[in-house]
This record gives sequence, C-alpha cells and structure tokens, in this order.
Amino acid sequence: MVFKRLLGAIGVGGPSVDTVLAGGAVLPGGTLSGQVHLEGGSSAVEIEHITLELVARVEAEHEEGESEGLVVFERFTVGGGFRLAEEERRSVPFSVTLPWETPVSELYGQPLGIVLGVRTELAVAGAKDKGDLDALAVRPLPVQEAILEALGQLGFGFKSADLEYGRIGGTGQLLPFYQEIELTPSAQYVHAVNEIELTLLASPVGLEVVLEADKRGSLLSSGHDALTRFTVGHHEVATRDWNTQVDGWIRELIDHRASYGTHDAYVHGDPYGGTHQEHHHDHHDSHHRSGPGIGTAVAAGAAGLAVGVVGGMVAAEVVDEVGDFFEADEDEGGDEG
Repeated sequence: MVFKRLLGAIGVGGPSVDTVLAGGAVLPGGTLSGQVHLEGGSSAVEIEHITLELVARVEAEHEEGESEGLVVFERFTVGGGFRLAEEERRSVPFSVTLPWETPVSELYGQPLGIVLGVRTELAVAGAKDKGDLDALAVRPLPVQEAILEALGQLGFGFKSADLEYGRIGGTGQLLPFYQEIELTPSAQYVHAVNEIELTLLASPVGLEVVLEADKRGSLLSSGHDALTRFTVGHHEVATRDWNTQVDGWIRELIDHRASYGTHDAYVHGDPYGGTHQEHHHDHHDSHHRSGPGIGTAVAAGAAGLAVGVVGGMVAAEVVDEVGDFFEADEDEGGDEG
C-alpha cells in the first residue's frame, strides 16, 4: 500500500502510516513480522502507541436472520512513546505471534474465501486513527493440511468456507468465532448425508477435529445434526495413515448419527494422544455451533475438491474478492456479531 494520510481523529496534516507485512502466508500460532512505516505531517507529534489489530469478516446468526461484520480477534502494541518530527520518516519493526485458532485462508496457495486483515491503529495526543489495513494470508498447520488432503483423496468435495460467530460447546475454543469448512460427501456416503461440516481448532499441543453431518431429511432427523469430536497431536502428522484415520472418523460420524437424541458422550484415551473421541447428537442452539452460512465465499467446480499432484483441496474460483473487505465500514468495531 502507499502511505495513507490520517485525516480522521488526528486531523488534517497528521502523520501517514504504511504497514508492510513480511511476504508469504503465515501459520496459526506462528510469527507475523513486518514494519510500520511512518511519515510526519505538517507538525511534530507525539506517537503514544502503534497497535496492530487482527480482524476477520465473520457471519452471525440472530433473530432477524444473518449478517456479516468485522471482528477484532487480537491486538498487539508494537511501538510508541516517541516524537515524530515534521515530515520525518521512521520505521518500526514488529514480530508478533498469531493466535493458534487463527483461521486458515488458503490451501496450497489457493484462497478459501476467508477474509482476514491486519489493521494499524495510531494514537497521537489522545486521538486514535485506524490508518492502514492489509490482507493477511494464513496457511494450514501440517496436521490441518494432512486432514484436508486426506479428505480430498477420499473424494470429498469442497463446498464453502466461512467464519461463524459463536462457540462450539465442549471444546477448548478461545476465539469468539470458529472456522467452518463445508464439504460434499464422497460417493460412499452420499446416500447418508447432504454435507459434512469440519472445524479444526488448533492449540499449542494439537488439534480438536469437529465433524458435523447434516442428516438427510426425515421427520425424525429434521433439525438435528450428528456432532463428533476427535483430538490429535501435532507430533502425529508424520506417523499416521491419514486416509484411513479420516475415513474412520467419517464412519464414526455416520454410524452414530442415528442416536441424535441421547445427548450423551463418551471419551477414550488421553487428549492429543490420538484416541480421544466424543459424540453428541443435539439441536443447534446458542451453546452449540450454528448451521452453514448463506454467504459462501468460495465457488468450486463440479469436482469441488481437486486431487492433483499434491493430492489436496483446491478451491477453483474465488467469487468474493478480498478487496471488498477494505471497502467495509471500519467503524463496525471489534465486537460486531
């Protein structure tokens, strides 16, 4: 981006700011580096603080229907406490750690339609201005990639990916929203479900894998989903047969969907030891996960999930461009939902 003159709260003639992120996609829980370039305005000012906000476009369900808004999910103060002279140029380097639950926005370099950004806030003499907004690209952790690749190898099709405001009950989720990847079933399971929804909640030690199956319509199954959870450790990425593992998870999900009304769960083994499993069969409610969003951000071809030389999930076409994110009202704030 070019330098952006701050004309809001700080006023005409204020400093300019341009945040430049280090090149390439970053990992959830990984390091985001870059520099904040400042240029003084028509007079010297005291820079009280420079803060980076991680923002995401999130869908929310409410009584009136669904809506989208910007949610701030992390803030970092990366500088401040210095005087910026008239027309002075200064660069402030930064290196911050992303939350482990930061959504994945691309796979094998292909965008999934998840819109993330880094917004720079500059505080001068008690006034704050959000002066720069840059797109953030996040690639999956190795264990997340292994699971997504296995789904592609097994014949599941990519339908959409979005961010849903709310929390999934019974998990260790920390952010106020979660990422949901919607898949069309492979030929083996097309008779049993319309779609499968996948959430991959990362933590420092591993991954919570949440699978949900929308059951085909019947009077008994209407309005109910089968929800199944598994945990795996980061260290297991190189030791598992992921096609067999993921297919086993899908079979468990399908096999247990019939007992949707029991509200029970069972657990085997230790968390992140690879054998931790839970099954719940409930109505959607405010303490559960919400259903699929209406604003799909990725349109895939008929094949959906393409298995190529890398054998993974590739979105064929992006229909909601990231540029729209920067045209949104930046005053929507950090707790929209």
